Amino acid sequence: MKILLIEDEVKTAHYLKKGLEENGFEVESAMDGKIGLHLALENSYQLVIMDIILPGMDGREICKTLRKASIDTPILMLTALGSTKEIVVGFDVGADDYLVKPFEFQELLARIKALTKRHSKIKAQDNILKIAGLSLDVERKQVKRDGKQIELTVKEFALLEYFLRHPGKVISRAELAKNIWKVDFDTGTNMVEVYVSYLRNKIDKGYDLKLIHTQFGMGYILKLA
Repeated sequence: MKILLIEDEVKTAHYLKKGLEENGFEVESAMDGKIGLHLALENSYQLVIMDIILPGMDGREICKTLRKASIDTPILMLTALGSTKEIVVGFDVGADDYLVKPFEFQELLARIKALTKRHSKIKAQDNILKIAGLSLDVERKQVKRDGKQIELTVKEFALLEYFLRHPGKVISRAELAKNIWKVDFDTGTNMVEVYVSYLRNKIDKGYDLKLIHTQFGMGYILKLA
């Protein structure tokens, strides 16, 4: 299980990372909010543990940004601010649980177990997206077509997942740019076309049945020809 730890207190970060790794977790850490956000957006984790007060960007803003980006990874907030108001604000921006400092390490492990168990139940029915012989495993970040594994970059994976969640729908370039790259569409760039081309080369090339189709003047659609 891979965990992202965002904590700027050196001793606390070292203690938590060491303890988690001793309990079999793979831990990637950041001591700055902006760096932590970048890691969370570009990589796949089963859990994010982060302090609220961080340099660069605080934990609540990170949480809010991740939820806006449709990243539903469980988030456990660590905080010295244990008031009801602070906790409610955290839940409002998408945190899944809170742990008030100081805390016992065994309590942290118990919270991790409960969070990941709850999340796995929620995701069980929505974990594998399929069309024809193409399948995308959201949890394992694996893509296969007719049993053959296909390697995709982070953005290619996100693009394919978006198509699979909207089968039969014509999706404009503007919609893809907004939801995959989180930017307003700029007609002066061919970013979307380039990535759709990359994706087609990986999932459609060599197959008689093409899945990603161009709707000229409108965008793209994932469907059986």
